[in-house]
Amino acid sequence: MRDLRIGCIVALVIALCACTSIPRSGCRPGEQLHVMETIYFGAEKPGGAVTMEEWRNFVDLVVTPRFKQGLTSWDASGQWQGSNGVIERESTHVLQIVHSGTDQNESAIREIIAEYKVRFDQEAVLRVRFNACVSF
Repeated sequence: MRDLRIGCIVALVIALCACTSIPRSGCRPGEQLHVMETIYFGAEKPGGAVTMEEWRNFVDLVVTPRFKQGLTSWDASGQWQGSNGVIERESTHVLQIVHSGTDQNESAIREIIAEYKVRFDQEAVLRVRFNACVSF
């Protein structure tokens, strides 16, 4: 009888552990762990603003070849404090990309930011990066 009780307790513990296990990623069944990048590109540059045509050209030639699987962008208005201490208010292009988090994708994001800074004479580009559970 004692062996039967021990066997039942062991079986119960195993069953409870199996029911409460959470995938290491924290994602639910059917979801995959990815990286979500939200990048804020200020649209003011010396001598004017980045035009819609310049932005579309940048996305087409610089961003899309690196992230053909998809992206989302929208326009916003924002503000930030520059290195000179002055609060700058400007139009902003926001780009959101969800990717697998590989070293290649990390390099691609850095290249996109570097190219924008050079092309449009920007002091900074804000990048927000976090893990996200994704399903298609």
